[in-house]
Amino acid sequence: MSLFAFLGTLEIGLIYGLVALGVYLTFRVLDFPDLTVDGSFPMGGAVAATAIVAGVNPWLATGFAILAGAACGLVTAFLAVRCGILHLLASILTMIAAFSINIRIMGRPNIALLGENTIFTSIEKFGIDPLYGNLGMVFVIVLLVAFLILRLLSSDFGLALRATGVNDAMVAAQGGSVGYYTYVGLALSNGLVGLAGALFTMSNSFADVTSGVGTIVVGLAAVILGQTLLSGRQLWVAVIAVILGSILYRLAVAFALSTGMFGMQASDLNLITAVLVAAALIVPKMKSKVRAKISRRKTK
Repeated sequence: MSLFAFLGTLEIGLIYGLVALGVYLTFRVLDFPDLTVDGSFPMGGAVAATAIVAGVNPWLATGFAILAGAACGLVTAFLAVRCGILHLLASILTMIAAFSINIRIMGRPNIALLGENTIFTSIEKFGIDPLYGNLGMVFVIVLLVAFLILRLLSSDFGLALRATGVNDAMVAAQGGSVGYYTYVGLALSNGLVGLAGALFTMSNSFADVTSGVGTIVVGLAAVILGQTLLSGRQLWVAVIAVILGSILYRLAVAFALSTGMFGMQASDLNLITAVLVAAALIVPKMKSKVRAKISRRKTK
């Protein structure tokens, strides 16, 4: 793997680290199976690209992308909380609707950003090599987001949010609004995914309506892989684990495709993802079985 490919993989891994954080908030914190990310990811890219082409400041366009992603999460929360639709089905409905909305936003299936100003082109004004500048920019953004997520989850509001995922009946008995925390959690999660979609679009200089296909699988792979390799009860460990899992996932995929391991090709990306997720799910169970056998032998 060349240095260019390696740094590019790190950059994409960090961008998808934001997706992993969003998935972590819904699946681990709220215990809400949310597939909306497959729609909010391309929506973030579509909104950012459309705004940039229209002459909007790239940073402001990124803010619009975050709001668009959060709006997707709110729609899913509304369907689940107010309409009583099954969580999984509610997210699927939003994801399907987002596909058509994204085409409406862009006016066509894809938009090119070649020659347009993005948050990454501002780095070139300082004479910094884009190869390193883009990676540094994404790293700083992810680091800032991770810090803010940690502060949020450590606050009183964050404790209530986490309690909602563990035991919503207890939260309701204490006078808390389960629906309110669900709204906020899904909006925050998909807002992060919208941010990731905007960064992905600006990094690759194009927005495409199909860019969100399989995003939820990548996010789950990052969460499961990261927490398998780096387990711990502390919040900061969990946040670092999901970001690290995203990077390692991307590196594993890039290595398998670049070396042609087992005859792998670009079309085998979904197969590689499925294998990695399955392995990450199986390994912890195998470890627990081995530990159980060892403890039994010791007791004998």
